[in-house]
Amino acid sequence: MTALPKTPAWLALSQHHESLDSFHLRDAFAQDPNRHTRFSTDACGLFLDYSKNLITEETMGLLADLVAQEQVTAQRDAMFDGAISNPTEGRAVLHTALRNRSNTPVIVEGEDVMPGINEVLGNMQVFVEDVRSGQWLGHTGKQIEHIVNIGIGGSDLGPAMVVEALTPYGGRFATHFVSNVDATHLAEVLKQVEADTTLFIIASKTFTTQETIANANSARRWLIDQLGDDKAVAKHFVAVSTNHQGVSDFGIDTKNMFGFWDWVGGRYSLWSAIGLSIALSIGYEGFIDLLDGAHGMDRHFATEPFPRNMPMLLAAIGVWYASFWGYPAYALLPYDQYLGRFPAHLQQMDMESNGKRVDVQGEVVPVATGPIVFGEPGTNGQHAFYQLIHQG
Repeated sequence: MTALPKTPAWLALSQHHESLDSFHLRDAFAQDPNRHTRFSTDACGLFLDYSKNLITEETMGLLADLVAQEQVTAQRDAMFDGAISNPTEGRAVLHTALRNRSNTPVIVEGEDVMPGINEVLGNMQVFVEDVRSGQWLGHTGKQIEHIVNIGIGGSDLGPAMVVEALTPYGGRFATHFVSNVDATHLAEVLKQVEADTTLFIIASKTFTTQETIANANSARRWLIDQLGDDKAVAKHFVAVSTNHQGVSDFGIDTKNMFGFWDWVGGRYSLWSAIGLSIALSIGYEGFIDLLDGAHGMDRHFATEPFPRNMPMLLAAIGVWYASFWGYPAYALLPYDQYLGRFPAHLQQMDMESNGKRVDVQGEVVPVATGPIVFGEPGTNGQHAFYQLIHQG
């Protein structure tokens, strides 16, 4: 990695960038009426228009050379195959296996992980259908009306984003998310619910996450105070965790504990049992539809060559801006209010994944590794972006 700026593909892009001093998009569109068609593609129901970027045909060809030089496709294939993609912790990175709807084997340390994934999905299905149908009853015999997800980071941002984005497909329950250790966050949610009709999901892989467990304990005390019986915990709390003893000590029946694995990165974990709040909100079939959609994009990423591969295109253009144009940030401005939480979710995914100072060998990276991501929905975000650009 330390030699990257001296490699042929990188040097060619540097020279090319210097030749674009007078490049202007207005001129590019005027000179090429087909620019929009030339620099756009679609896949899995999504349309990507990247024609309004500071690129030419030569730019894209040189970026393709960089992708080939750095063996991106080989690294992609290794990730899908369960190879160790996180050498620091010796872990595979297999959120893609969670949504592997083809059910083809995925081998990690000599074992196919798909049977375990399918077992957890089956447990989720039974639980979700019991709660949504009214078969699961609270301590006083009432049906559940409110879901409260208690987590932080990926155990909050992803599920919260999806539940809000798919609001038109929900409605069976009022779904709430608590992440801030400041007691106000939980207190304001508890004002909106009744103890005997509320189900809490404690989302913590280790069941020791400080903020999550602090909020979980506060919610437990509130429930017992309201219902007058600590046995009520078993009917109003479930866990997404791998810590059987911690879950049991809390008072949750471990039959109502949904597990996941070390190779599930927190920022990608909505596709695992961490998505239980999503499944309860939109139904188990809706959750499977969500997995199907993600699997479709995974297959696109795994099979399409660079010129038509959406994730690779966006990643390469990101490198082009950060390392050659020196742009340190980009704005994400979804013009759909239901996607209000998308910028925060993508911020965590992108910046935790790419904002690293050292490479996989532990050497300092000599180039930009990822931009600052920010944004808000629609014109609110556009206004903030305008202020940043014009006022600094």
